Amino acid sequence: MPPMERVAVVGVPMDLGAGRRGVDMGPSALRYARLLEELEALGFGVEDLGNVRVPLAETLRGRKGSYLEEIRQAALELKERLRALPEGVFPIVLGGDHSLSMGSVSGVARKRIGVIWVDAHADFNTPETSPSGNIHGMPLAVLAGLGHPRLTEAFRAVDPKDVVLVGVRSLDPGEKRLLKEMGVKVYTMHEVDRLGVARIAEEALAYLEGLPLHVSLDADVLDPTLAPGVGTPVPGGLSYREAHLLMEILAQSGRVRSLDLVEVNPILDERNRTAEMMVGLALSLLGKRIL
Repeated sequence: MPPMERVAVVGVPMDLGAGRRGVDMGPSALRYARLLEELEALGFGVEDLGNVRVPLAETLRGRKGSYLEEIRQAALELKERLRALPEGVFPIVLGGDHSLSMGSVSGVARKRIGVIWVDAHADFNTPETSPSGNIHGMPLAVLAGLGHPRLTEAFRAVDPKDVVLVGVRSLDPGEKRLLKEMGVKVYTMHEVDRLGVARIAEEALAYLEGLPLHVSLDADVLDPTLAPGVGTPVPGGLSYREAHLLMEILAQSGRVRSLDLVEVNPILDERNRTAEMMVGLALSLLGKRIL
């Protein structure tokens, strides 16, 4: 596969899938952390496509439910925008809550792809298993064909056996059952501690051998001491070096074709630290090296 030279950035300022407000400002925080300028400094041609239209939660007050139709519409617009990109452009999607990945993964999956989901959570709930009912805990299940039919009919895009989860440390009981039933490869923080990130990255690449890869990176995979600006922090996450090493090994494979940067919540952050961490990880994934 030839190296990518052009990057297209698109924001999805959405917090409708989450339980806490604020991740709708994530795309602005990531841009403010100089993502585009840093990518250009690496030698990429960068185009900012602006943001997908997402209604503000305040305009939907008085409505009950999970905003399913609004989330579906935003994810569909994202899917269509990514489908319209020319071959050879590397899309980076800025979130926004993780439900946007229904649109990003289905948008880049024109053929069979592997998905590396780097997250403290599996996001593999369905409406029947979810304790909260929040859709940002469901997108990976939807992509694998499980969940509300309004979502699966639009976004089913991957074989669950073509998915690798890394950094998981918070699972609901129903998710545990579904992950086992569907054959999803999961590396929890237990495996990270026991095996090390380098071995996990190499095993994941071998497991998804031959497939182009989409990386979906949730800020809450990082330890909250490094990335406080997330809505669902879980202690005991990836360290700075573990996260960068994972991105660097994936970059060396030459197979990564698209990226999500999601769940950055500036309201809960400290001087934009979390967005800056995510920008650094994106640069490592796109080839930035220490030497």
